[in-house]
Order: sequence, then C-alpha cells, then structure tokens
Amino acid sequence: MDTFTTHRLFAERLQFKHLNELYRMHQNKQVMATLGGIRSDEETRLFILNNLNYWQRYGFGLWVFRDKVNHHFVGRAGLRNTDVEGNEEVELAYALIAKFWAKGLATEMGEEILKIGFEMLKLPEIVCFTLTTNKASQRVMEKLGFQYEREIIHAGLPHLFYRLTF
Repeated sequence: MDTFTTHRLFAERLQFKHLNELYRMHQNKQVMATLGGIRSDEETRLFILNNLNYWQRYGFGLWVFRDKVNHHFVGRAGLRNTDVEGNEEVELAYALIAKFWAKGLATEMGEEILKIGFEMLKLPEIVCFTLTTNKASQRVMEKLGFQYEREIIHAGLPHLFYRLTF
C-alpha cells in the first residue's frame, strides 16, 4: 500500500523526494534523542536507500506522514523487521517532529499501520520498543494495545519491549 489516510493525516511510501524533510528531522536533537542521535546527511540518504530496498524485499516499510490541512511534514512510521536479542521481529516504528508531539498523532498513525500489518499483511504479531525513559512512547504503545513483555538492550541502551498479537 503506497498511500493511505487517517482521520488527520495523509501517508505516502517513503521516497527520495522526502530527503530534505528527513534531513531536517534527523538533525533535530530533540527528536533524535530517542532514536540513536543525530544522523548526517549521508546517513539519512543511506536510511532512505535502505528503506527503498526494504520495501522491494518485504512489501512493506516506512511511510511519511503529513497533516491533511496544511500538508506539513509530521514524521515517519511503519513496519520493519528488526533483530531483538537474536530473534527477528516485525516492529512498529514511529518518529514525529517535536511540534506534533502530544496530539495523539503517533497513536493515530500506529492504529492504521497495525490494521495494515494484521489485516493486509496477515502478520501474527508486531512488537514495539522504546528507551526506558521515553514515557510518551510507552503511553502510545499501551494505547495501541501492546503488552509489556520485558526489558531489553537495543543499540547498547536499555529499552522496554512490548508485543501485540493478532
């Protein structure tokens, strides 16, 4: 599914045309504090290239989200395979520009992506994780129905790991 809408957002498959918006997002210290830190322009280009290849390989990946009213870039979110302590899992991943935090948009994005994952892709389960200090993301996961499972170490840092089964 290349595009879809939610109540307040329009989503389109991540593409190179989104490069400048992702540059700005990946250079924002506040946003990237929970996503592994600032990314260089080259890292952002590689991020997009990897995601384009991911779509071709798996048939799903990340989408870019814009608000329907002003078409402002809100963030990115989607599904991707990730290694969690030696196990391959499908993760719901999301990142929003700070000015769109605390408006329920991550939950709105997640709801639609979970429908795609469970109903269209027939995934049996989806995981989600965040730093132990990221209370806002923990609330989003809980609102979406994810159940806390355990603490993990991801990228060398402590995270809380959640799972949702269809």
